[in-house]
Amino acid sequence: MSDTLNKEDIEHFIHHGFVRVDDSFTKEVADAVLEMLWNDLPYDRSNPSTWIEPVIRLGMYSQEPFVNSVNTPRLHKAFDQLVGKDKWIPCRSVGTFPVRFPSHREPADTGKHVDASFPGDDPNNYFGWRVNVRSKGRALLMLVLYSEVTEKDAPTVIYDGSHIDVARLLAKKGDAGLSFMELAGMLDELPQRKAVYATGKRGTVYLCHPFLVHA
Repeated sequence: MSDTLNKEDIEHFIHHGFVRVDDSFTKEVADAVLEMLWNDLPYDRSNPSTWIEPVIRLGMYSQEPFVNSVNTPRLHKAFDQLVGKDKWIPCRSVGTFPVRFPSHREPADTGKHVDASFPGDDPNNYFGWRVNVRSKGRALLMLVLYSEVTEKDAPTVIYDGSHIDVARLLAKKGDAGLSFMELAGMLDELPQRKAVYATGKRGTVYLCHPFLVHA
């Protein structure tokens, strides 16, 4: 199979912290995922008047359409190019899902953060999970679009180049690193970075450095 990423894509990942991979999976896979997600939402898909909250967060999913969406040959080749062949394991669950609806109310989950990757003292408390300079437990962060997302659809915001600032911060914290909340509390002190909206058609996947700040 030919390479998914070209030299410019890889350079962009190194310096900016992310690369966009279009057409990573099919429309049929996206539709199957959306059907399952709507089945778990407390709203009527065909009746917007039932969409009361600005966001509903759904958990992790390991059903076949979800797993298939992030394990296509196109993505696997990109993983090899960014992480190294035989240096990653396939993703077997996908989530969580912030499902956003039109609303005049502001959601309460739009703060800047870096996803943690290994448990702290209490594995059941995600806010106590940790991240260290070696990125223990995580090779990449994937932002996966199962429906078309425009700037009007409350897309994830990624902060261009912020992975470099976070790496410098974590380098001072040793193998223990910082908890999710400790790191989140320090992000506003880092250099201001350009905000980029993670938009695209269904089937788009943003492959991100694990230290990339997003909101």
